[in-house]
Amino acid sequence: MNDSPQARDGADGAPADAATGLVQLSALVQGLYARISQRHDLTPVQAKLLCILAEGPRGMAELAHCFGVEKAALTGLVDRVERRGLAKRTPVHGDRRALHVTLTDAGHRAATAFHGELSMELERLLSALTPDEREQFRQAMAAIIAACGLRPSRLLAEAATNPRQVSTR
Repeated sequence: MNDSPQARDGADGAPADAATGLVQLSALVQGLYARISQRHDLTPVQAKLLCILAEGPRGMAELAHCFGVEKAALTGLVDRVERRGLAKRTPVHGDRRALHVTLTDAGHRAATAFHGELSMELERLLSALTPDEREQFRQAMAAIIAACGLRPSRLLAEAATNPRQVSTR
């Protein structure tokens, strides 16, 4: 397989195929996410947890599913954000074995600040596109996500349709 830049990219510098473009775009977004997380003194995984919890309390099993890990593996992550005062665990009414994880006020502020900066930077990435191209891109992403059976978080869905008016509650 020829992995030279010429084989990967077209004459205009654009990816030669959609798969290559998706990989390149994914790397751009993941790098941006990591840098912004670091600026907010968060790991990317902690930032993801805060954004998920900004939508409301979640059970440990539901969070483990969101991260694709077992509940035991999630415990350490929740421990760390709880020690930082960003989240807290509370018992679920009627089931003393179950716990909900909820953002604290500091956690809401951190999630809002992180998400606001991320939305602004992602919007900057899309600034080269015309409004029609942005809409086509949004529709293509939505189709891919729907075909995979994923449900985007409300925060990310709002950021895609109106990045300046994203709520975190």
